[in-house]
Amino acid sequence: MFVYVDLEHHRLQQQPDLWEKSLARRLKHKYRLEELSGDLCLIVRYDKVKPDLLRELNARVVLVSGCFTDFEHYSEESLAGLRAVYREAAQPILGLCAGHQLLAEAYGAEIGPLGPLSPGEPDPYHDTSWPGMKQEHGFMPVTLRQQAHPLFDHLAQRPIFFQAHYWEVKAPPPGFRVLAQSDLCRVQAIAHTDRPLFGVQFHPEEYDQAHPDGQRILENFLRMVNAK
Repeated sequence: MFVYVDLEHHRLQQQPDLWEKSLARRLKHKYRLEELSGDLCLIVRYDKVKPDLLRELNARVVLVSGCFTDFEHYSEESLAGLRAVYREAAQPILGLCAGHQLLAEAYGAEIGPLGPLSPGEPDPYHDTSWPGMKQEHGFMPVTLRQQAHPLFDHLAQRPIFFQAHYWEVKAPPPGFRVLAQSDLCRVQAIAHTDRPLFGVQFHPEEYDQAHPDGQRILENFLRMVNAK
């Protein structure tokens, strides 16, 4: 069984349109993961997940979603179980966007905003949730590091993935190496050198027919998991 951790905060219910959009995306991702893996995928809320629950479910893989809500609204108590899952690393884990950031933070990395736009700088994303901030939004290329990694097998040097973030991992934590970067965000993908821990700043789960590279990432990850 796969466990897909829903990292979205309940306060998003105050914005019904975004809340419904978030729920629809999680369901789409669940079906996609089941189709790609041939396995069941269970969605679990971030404040319910913990190592004991994963053992009880006999979970073999964990994916952690992104979120619309800023981390300042999350209590440390509500994230304690997820942080424990990251640190125990009993199952292969792939963190997506905010899930990637929390993974890096669990191992000592600094995370934070990309920063505000300069005075007078045009804001191409003024109609998003984070106006006035540097961000990456939409299908955009990332650049792979020279050292090949199985997570990026069968992809070009500059694959294209869906982005939706204004925070980043400032530098990889000890024990991790950077696999990809972009002009604005230096840490687009990380992998632990010894443990089955992976994080990507982009959203590979948001692929489509015109932009299939995200699907390839998920297929590569599943192949790596099944090979163990």
